[in-house]
Amino acid sequence: MNPIISFDDFSKIDLRIGTIIDVLEHERAHKPAYILTIDFGDLGTKKSSAQITSLYSKNDLLERQIIANVNFSNKQIANFVSECLVLGAVKNFKVVLLSPEVSVPNGTPVR
Repeated sequence: MNPIISFDDFSKIDLRIGTIIDVLEHERAHKPAYILTIDFGDLGTKKSSAQITSLYSKNDLLERQIIANVNFSNKQIANFVSECLVLGAVKNFKVVLLSPEVSVPNGTPVR
């Protein structure tokens, strides 16, 4: 059973639209992953490690808009510090990225 959270709890999560501007192999990660550099407009750029190599090539990801949580604390992943969490749905143990249907400005809040 999923725990119940209040609206106040949910409102603490800062979900934003960003555009992936750089993709590198995360060579020291235990599971295959990319290091993404994401432009969040006025919030600046943030980096994230994402285990999405099974469904996406580096070229598929460049200039793609995604949804990410930008106010989690940083997380150490191997030799890398992830600054945001890219959101996706899990299908057959593979992550399918969440993204807006139409292009919106980077940094746009998700409600």
